[in-house]
Amino acid sequence: MINQASKGEAFQKLHESGCFVIPNPWDVGSAKLMQNLGFQALASTSSGYARSTGVNDYELTRDQVIDHVRELCAATSVPVSADLENGFGDAPEDCAETIRLGAAAGLVGGSIEDFTGEDGQLYDISHAKERVAAAVEAARALPFPFVLTARAENHFTGDGDLADSIKRLQAYQDAGADVLYAPGLRSKSDIASVLASVDRPINVLLGPKEGLIPVSELAEMGVRRISVGGALANVAVDAVIKAGRELLGLGTFEFLTGMTPGAEIAALMTGNTSK
Repeated sequence: MINQASKGEAFQKLHESGCFVIPNPWDVGSAKLMQNLGFQALASTSSGYARSTGVNDYELTRDQVIDHVRELCAATSVPVSADLENGFGDAPEDCAETIRLGAAAGLVGGSIEDFTGEDGQLYDISHAKERVAAAVEAARALPFPFVLTARAENHFTGDGDLADSIKRLQAYQDAGADVLYAPGLRSKSDIASVLASVDRPINVLLGPKEGLIPVSELAEMGVRRISVGGALANVAVDAVIKAGRELLGLGTFEFLTGMTPGAEIAALMTGNTSK
């Protein structure tokens, strides 16, 4: 069994060695599949997990999320990072405690965002920076490496102010964050502007909104980490919706065409197959 310190060291090295894709499983089964497909690290998705329980994003408690990531960490042998939302509280100490709880559950990475969770509101930059600094301090006090990601949520909350996103990311860099992340950037030029404005590894979500860019191009730009958020969970749910509508409407089974055989899925789930 790979211990937490080894996972933490491996996760750090991934950010130092170039660009990598970190997929976002929403349950233990999808985590095992992604690991056994060959991904070197995993990150939880708050929206994907929330919907798997029948609720929407930001409707889960910290205890629920910590229990969920504990299951992901116990079921896999690769490093796991987590979407820890806004740290489940407004105060810097809330963020610090969430990092400690996540680490105790097996995480070697986690993100703290500057979205308050209410009506598209962001914390003011000075307070947001204090929250990141508290999370960083908690991470540095751990007996193993923990990669702390700080998120600027402007583009996810409807603001879309690139200059403010960059200002926020620079503040979080100053606070000690290991990775910087502004989900929802609109264009390739936006990504380039962020890359030119900070000196920490940048996480990009699925490429920009104006056109998905291949991993190879993002890597050439200097992006270090690419995540997919709730996209894989949405793909799975979309397949179920389409199959259900076909059954109810046409009453046919075309949705089975081209499906991965059950035996192959079972083999991937247990890791008893070549990648």
